[in-house]
Amino acid sequence: MITVNLYYTGTNGSARKFAEEMESSGTADRIRSEEGNVRYEYFFPMKDPETVLLIDAWESQKALDEHHASPMMATIAALRKKYDLHMRVERYVSDKDGVPESDKGFIRA
Repeated sequence: MITVNLYYTGTNGSARKFAEEMESSGTADRIRSEEGNVRYEYFFPMKDPETVLLIDAWESQKALDEHHASPMMATIAALRKKYDLHMRVERYVSDKDGVPESDKGFIRA
């Protein structure tokens, strides 16, 4: 699985307005229904009111590539421009074997 953390930053609440429009317009739900999407959720950092974190996870690079090639990306790009957002991206690839035994003792289920 590939997880991408996207930090959208703007001014005067524009990042939050972007996330709200992604949700209210149904765009986020359409992305969630794309084949291979595992997670698509927005979060709001407590110490940075001008940033929104999107956690976007996909089953494979192929699924992510198909998402990037979809017409949905033009919609997202237009909204990013509308709200004048800047981005920082972190990308993670999950371990195929899951959580190592040595780490399981630190996780409370």
